[in-house]
Amino acid sequence: MFIHVFKSKIHRATVTEANLNYVGSITIDANLLDASGILPNEKVQIVNVNNGERFETYVIEGERGSGQICLNGPAARRVAVGDKVIIIAYALMDNDEAKAHQPKMVFPDDSNQLTH
Repeated sequence: MFIHVFKSKIHRATVTEANLNYVGSITIDANLLDASGILPNEKVQIVNVNNGERFETYVIEGERGSGQICLNGPAARRVAVGDKVIIIAYALMDNDEAKAHQPKMVFPDDSNQLTH
């Protein structure tokens, strides 16, 4: 049996853009993706700390070092520039894998840069 397990997250990133006129997704600075272990095209859950919205989309890799967190397409209606969001990825694991798994957590600063 497989269970959904918290794999990784980017905690309290700041939304830098909301682009309604795009097909869909979230664009994330490549440095944040590398540090969190979240991959381009991976399904993620977005939790908006400011308004309580929760939704899912997929990831597009953004420019490295840009600090970009851009919600695209319909997801742009669920955020405002400056909102704090938590970006969460999950993985399917069997019980033994889940017991040994250590999630990756990234805590960017207010400019979405890595602090350590």
